[in-house]
Formats: sequence, C-alpha cells, structure tokens
Amino acid sequence: MTSLTPLYQLAADRKSAEVTDWSARISWVVGLVVLIAFVYWLMRQGWKWRGSLQSDLPELAATPEGYADGEQLLTLSGRYHASTTAGQWLDRIVARGLGTRSRVELTLTGQGLDVVRPGAADFFVPAAALRGARLDKGIAGKVLPEGGLLIITWAHGDKLIDSGFRSDRSAEHPAWVEAIDQLTSTTEGTAR
Repeated sequence: MTSLTPLYQLAADRKSAEVTDWSARISWVVGLVVLIAFVYWLMRQGWKWRGSLQSDLPELAATPEGYADGEQLLTLSGRYHASTTAGQWLDRIVARGLGTRSRVELTLTGQGLDVVRPGAADFFVPAAALRGARLDKGIAGKVLPEGGLLIITWAHGDKLIDSGFRSDRSAEHPAWVEAIDQLTSTTEGTAR
C-alpha cells in the first residue's frame, strides 16, 4: 500500500510563480497608447490632406440681408451628417467646414436654403444653386435604413455637392423633397 503525502507538505515544497510582471504589463500599455496616438495622428494628417486637395472650393455664401423677412416654405431641425461630391456618396468634402457633423436648423424660402449649424460654419444655398433633393440611405460615414437621409444636391462654383441631413422627425423628409423639387423647377423655368 502506498502512503499519501499530506497536503501541507506538498504546499510547503513548491513555490508559486509571480502573479504579475509589472514591467512587462507597463511596457504593453505604453506601446498600445503610442500605437493609438500614431493612428490618430495619421487620421488627422489624412483629414488635413483631403482639405488641402479641396482648397479650390470657393467660400460658402452667407445668409443675405432680409432673408428672415421672406415667407418660410419649410423648417427642419435635426443633424447635418456630411457633404460629398454629387453622386459619390463616399467622397466627403472637408474644405470650408463641410466635413463637420453637427446639429442643424434648415430653413427653405423662395430665396434659397439657410443652413444654421451650431458649433460649425453656417452657409446659405441660393435657390438658383439648388439642383434637387432625394431620400437615400447613406452618405460618407453614415448609413441608415432606406429613406432615412434627406440628400440635397446643390451647385457651388463648378462643383455639384450632395449634403446629407436627418430630421428629428423623419416623416418630414418627403415634404422637403417635394418642396425643393418644386422650387428648382420654378427657378429653372424663370431662368429660361
């Protein structure tokens, strides 16, 4: 018959390994922080590079005097997501502050579209520059269910731009599409 060694003798014979190697752990944390900072720096450089490529974009128009006196066709409160080159939903425009997401207040009148963005640059799109509107599901960095975004197409200089908005009440989107299409057909008719 074999004899069993008492447990206290087994425990006394073996030394447990170190639980934490602090120098290795600190090295990994520092390395990870440096890697994250480097990736952030690369993203920032890419944003600046894209802005310099788009530096030929003219200054955005400011809201004209007496704009608030005109009859408001529609107003919208919601979010501004991005502006892209028309027809290219991933080609974000970052020049002139058009790449900055923000809250938005839109006002449409016969004179044009006033875009007021707290914390970002406001701009105005004259009625003659509006080219149309549609419902879509995505624009640079934002994808929603079908019809979740209001995309307004407008001309700025020699470039066509799509700007994406989402109303706090998305049931308002079809009315905006109809009103902008009606306004553009009216301005095209008077231009002929």
